[in-house]
Amino acid sequence: MLNLNDFVSSVINLREYFENIDEPEICVLVGVDTGEFDASVSIDELEELAATAGANVFAKLIQKRDKPDNATYVGEGKLVELRDLCSSNDIDLLIFDGELTPSQQRNIEALTNVRVIDRTMLILDIFALNARTGEGKLQVELAQLKYSLPRLGGKGTEMSRLGGGIGTRGPGESKLESDRRHIHRRINALEQQLKTLEKRRNLMRERRRKNSFTTVALVGYTNAGKSTLLNALTDAGVLAENKLFATLDPTSRALKLPDGRTVLLVDTVGFISRLPHELVEAFKSTLEEVVYADLILNICDASDMEYEEHLKVAKQVIADLGAGGKPVLTVYNKCDKAPNLRFFGESGNDVRISALKKIGLDNLLEKICSALANTRRKVKILLPYSDGANASKIRKEGAVISEEYRDDGIYMEAVLDGAFLNNIKNYLLPEEDL
Repeated sequence: MLNLNDFVSSVINLREYFENIDEPEICVLVGVDTGEFDASVSIDELEELAATAGANVFAKLIQKRDKPDNATYVGEGKLVELRDLCSSNDIDLLIFDGELTPSQQRNIEALTNVRVIDRTMLILDIFALNARTGEGKLQVELAQLKYSLPRLGGKGTEMSRLGGGIGTRGPGESKLESDRRHIHRRINALEQQLKTLEKRRNLMRERRRKNSFTTVALVGYTNAGKSTLLNALTDAGVLAENKLFATLDPTSRALKLPDGRTVLLVDTVGFISRLPHELVEAFKSTLEEVVYADLILNICDASDMEYEEHLKVAKQVIADLGAGGKPVLTVYNKCDKAPNLRFFGESGNDVRISALKKIGLDNLLEKICSALANTRRKVKILLPYSDGANASKIRKEGAVISEEYRDDGIYMEAVLDGAFLNNIKNYLLPEEDL
């Protein structure tokens, strides 16, 4: 006869056995082609996102319409087709290549009896999966809660998180299924924590500026090879995988240039077309590294047939962040996979490399040196005492080497950004003056 200890032990072993089985979810991707963008390319990208989240794609369906249906996103006939496809093939999940309204999501789930998520929820889920630092996790949770708040109208299949799966990772059941008041409190708490971290980040930026640290930001479409390039140039040892959004948390490393200067190389989160507004807002403090950079490297995967569109998306995000006036080098990565491709927008600000095989990196470093040549200069200034405002700005925005009060004004030696020098050009002294 089995004693109690043996019985408990067998139950624990059985439970562990079943818990270790992690079957991928079977999903169908659904898109609507309104002519606004290339629906075929977009749904292929959605397939990559689904694979990154751990799903197996069974089928992809695209319906051509003037606009998505207000009630069910796709038309009635296509919805019936979806319902039959799901019921006959044990489909776990429907992923729509757009942002669904709460009523659309509920209606589709009611008619198909299958769990439904949209493009935004999928991207949020991937971010939740890849967040490593405390700040990254806070940012993801904030974005998820803001996205979920208007979807708290009911607690049907669309709100159930007991079963787990793609689209359910992150804050957890207690946060997403609690009342609106609790979620508002949590959002406020997260925003306060992120503001504290943002102040700390701003102080670090200010310290870097005071110490004459030049910053170079790596930006670009997700999976363009930014982390691989950071590793190749600095031996950073950061995670570099062939997956969308493999890197979420920003990483900074010192890089010594051929001219002897040391700059700070900053890796940033990858961009994607139709990046959810919630993510842009939540990651604003992190993305501001781009705004404060002295030089931006816009990196694209030259072997991707959509690299031109990817460059345009990155350029638009840079402009939206308020960094459109910054100097930019376009870096065509993975050129070893596309040796005969004519590159989009070729100019003196373009560089061809392979970060993985370390091809073209010397040329890239020389281009960085040239691009940074005029961004910061060591100058001598004599300000009239009446212009205390500019004296304060120099102390705040530059690196003051020396300062003395003379009979004819405030004398300063400082390292300043080229853009700011235009404001005080009348007070600059020739190099030979003391």
